[in-house]
Amino acid sequence: MSAVELRNHLRELYYFRLRLVAGAVFVLLLFLLLFARFYYLQVSQREHYHTLAEANRISISPIVPNRGLIFDRNGEVLAHNYSAYTLEIVPSKVADLDALINELSAVIEIAPRDRKRFRKMMEESKRFESLPIRTRLSDVEVARFAANRYRFPGVEIKARLFRQYPKGDIASHVVGYIGRINDKNLEQLEANGDLANYRGSQYMGKIGIEQSYEQELHGITGFEEMETDAAGRVIREISRTPPISGNNLTLSLDIKLQEVAEKAFGDRRGALVAIDPATGDVLAFVSKPGFDPNLFVDGIDTENWDLLNNSIDRPLNNRALRGLYPPGSTFKPFVALAGLELKKRTPQHGINDPGYFSLPGSTHRFRDWKAGGHGYVDLHKSLVVSCDTYYYGLSNDLGIDNIFDFASQFGLGKKTGIDIDGEVAGLLPSQEWKMKRYKQKWYVGDTISVGIGQGYNLSTPLQLAFATAILANKGTAFRPHLVKQVHNNRNGTVREIVTQPLYTLDLNPANLTYVQNALIAVTRPGGTAALAGADAVYTFAGKTGTSQVIGMKQGEKYVESKVQERHRDHALFIAYAPVESPRIALAVLVENGGHGGAAAAPIARLVMDYYLLGELPDEAAAKTVGQEQGEEGEHD
Repeated sequence: MSAVELRNHLRELYYFRLRLVAGAVFVLLLFLLLFARFYYLQVSQREHYHTLAEANRISISPIVPNRGLIFDRNGEVLAHNYSAYTLEIVPSKVADLDALINELSAVIEIAPRDRKRFRKMMEESKRFESLPIRTRLSDVEVARFAANRYRFPGVEIKARLFRQYPKGDIASHVVGYIGRINDKNLEQLEANGDLANYRGSQYMGKIGIEQSYEQELHGITGFEEMETDAAGRVIREISRTPPISGNNLTLSLDIKLQEVAEKAFGDRRGALVAIDPATGDVLAFVSKPGFDPNLFVDGIDTENWDLLNNSIDRPLNNRALRGLYPPGSTFKPFVALAGLELKKRTPQHGINDPGYFSLPGSTHRFRDWKAGGHGYVDLHKSLVVSCDTYYYGLSNDLGIDNIFDFASQFGLGKKTGIDIDGEVAGLLPSQEWKMKRYKQKWYVGDTISVGIGQGYNLSTPLQLAFATAILANKGTAFRPHLVKQVHNNRNGTVREIVTQPLYTLDLNPANLTYVQNALIAVTRPGGTAALAGADAVYTFAGKTGTSQVIGMKQGEKYVESKVQERHRDHALFIAYAPVESPRIALAVLVENGGHGGAAAAPIARLVMDYYLLGELPDEAAAKTVGQEQGEEGEHD
């Protein structure tokens, strides 16, 4: 009995020792694995986890640079920045957004338009972004929120820079505006390699100079390294790389001249572009009506957007840059010069104008604006009285290809290359164009319509001003530009935008002088712009124009008073002065204004008087000039 018990005890002791060894080996393996893991984390991956730890401890925040300022040529501010507090919400940190906003509105006033704008920004942004629901908070509102901040997780007050346009709607299409960066902008920034420089930025230029010179105006983003605790509270600043403000821009625009021009339009729709022929400086760039760019800075509300976007007057349309209009009789000086240069006409050549023109073998009559005609008309008189019949015959003799080749040298039918985006090319038709566009051959009747600035012929006011500047400059072309100087805020240098001549046309000086003398006579007694040119103390050359909006049936007479206002003819005028040494060349368009001499030429006179003389004629007298011209019924 005792022997059995002894044997069992020995076996149990054996197995116990075996289990003890197995357990020790297992524990040893666990320690080896743990040691290996510690070695991997502490030695092999030390740098990696040290970097992660530092990232948790150190917060790197972008510092948005001040946006560059925009000035006119005389140093008047057109766009600047100011600092203000904004109330912002991070939607991803809020469970019930509507309830939060309702509770928040009891502390700080939040209007319905603020809510609508916030919702619109949410649709265009990522949910983790901080979005402003109220801007320009007063000191009292800031203090009130600070006292209640603990109640609103995900809501904070930030100090931000805001863009302001002190001139409001004056030159709004030129200066443009900034708006929130959207997904399309981000894609473009990434494609251009500029995305890193926009960290922290929420706005960028959308149209005008603000858009076209975005890289100059934005500046270079700075960064600051801050040490934080586990709760994310800042302990100390480690380092700081200050931002570099965007470059300031000085425009060639004279804002006082711009104001004079815009005021001269009154409530009428239209455009005006004035250029210095000797440099290409754009002195005035008007598109009426305009808009207030300040509406877009915080994100335009739905009500104002609908008013602008759905307005029948299309205030967001840049008429000077993108508006396409038949040039009407303002095209005739270029056809006249083509006739002289290509020897299809001489100064002595004349016709007897019966009031119409017919092609040989045809009974169709292309009628002159004056019933019964102008009698004997030579090239000089054809411009002075704007005789259509003369140009029907001249354009037929020139042919469309000669007209196209010659007029295109003056920039018609193509972009001028001005330094803001969105310009359209206009249309100077040719046989090749019509075949490509309509799969139809060119007819002689097409040429005759083009010869008086009608038919397929379409130009922008900018193109007409550019063509006029080339004519004033005796064939030398300078590209129009709006930015005159770039002030570098990094090193304090100033870069002048000095333009070189694009080209100089090989024109006969005698032919240029002949056409110029005729254009001077346009502004004197007997000319279509005589009343607008009355009592001028400087010599200026001009040409009136009227372009049809709707076609008239054969034999039907156009009676302005019987036509709806928006179906009436457009009024145009091109001019330059002083003739001896031109300092300003311009084109004026008044939509549905009727005759160029009545509606457009008086505006040009006001602008030239201010620019050349520094004074304005009596406004009542200027208004009377327009009324008298209209009552007199002069064509163009």
